[in-house]
Amino acid sequence: MKLSDRYPTPADIPEIVPVFPLAGALLLPRGQLPLNIFEPRYLAMIDDAMRGDKLIGMIQPDRSSSDESVPELAQIGTLGRITTWAESDEDRLLITLAGITRFHVTAEVTDGTPYRMVRAGYADFADDLIYDPDSEQIDRGRLLATLKEFVEAQDLSIDWADISEASDEALVNGLSMLSPYGPDEKQALLEVREIGERAELLIALTEMFLRRDSGGDPARLQ
Repeated sequence: MKLSDRYPTPADIPEIVPVFPLAGALLLPRGQLPLNIFEPRYLAMIDDAMRGDKLIGMIQPDRSSSDESVPELAQIGTLGRITTWAESDEDRLLITLAGITRFHVTAEVTDGTPYRMVRAGYADFADDLIYDPDSEQIDRGRLLATLKEFVEAQDLSIDWADISEASDEALVNGLSMLSPYGPDEKQALLEVREIGERAELLIALTEMFLRRDSGGDPARLQ
């Protein structure tokens, strides 16, 4: 069953969900995020999720939080479903999350779990549940040209056949998730409303990156 069939509307998604705060991690709808889980509290979270609906919210800590031990959470994250699960010999779990929809954190919930839980609001992101390729409007030529410049500057290899076959959404979201940018940039890529806006932001960030010295740090939003 496709995720779009499993969760056709926001009403089909649980309101209370566990969250995994991880700086720099980005999960977008219909994206795939591999995770290596080893902290006891998050191992417990995965175990509980696997016994239930297999849903976990990915979210970044708020970088302005004054409490580093229990930081405030960003206001927007992405709900994912565990689609692969494997246990290693080192008490680690290797999982893959498939992105379903973004959510607003409306409140944090305390129910005695070692991990954090939130009350999630999905109404503003109902379109995340619908894949409509006809609504995609990006400057694909400019995006690919910028990607080519980045790949050459970083001396990387890339499968251009796969790139050419990817839909606009898969291309933009995949590149956003794999991009080398920092937590602020990843959060900005998450929060833009439309795929076209995300493509333009991704191009701008990459152009900023390429303008820096070859040994410089990744781009930062001002």
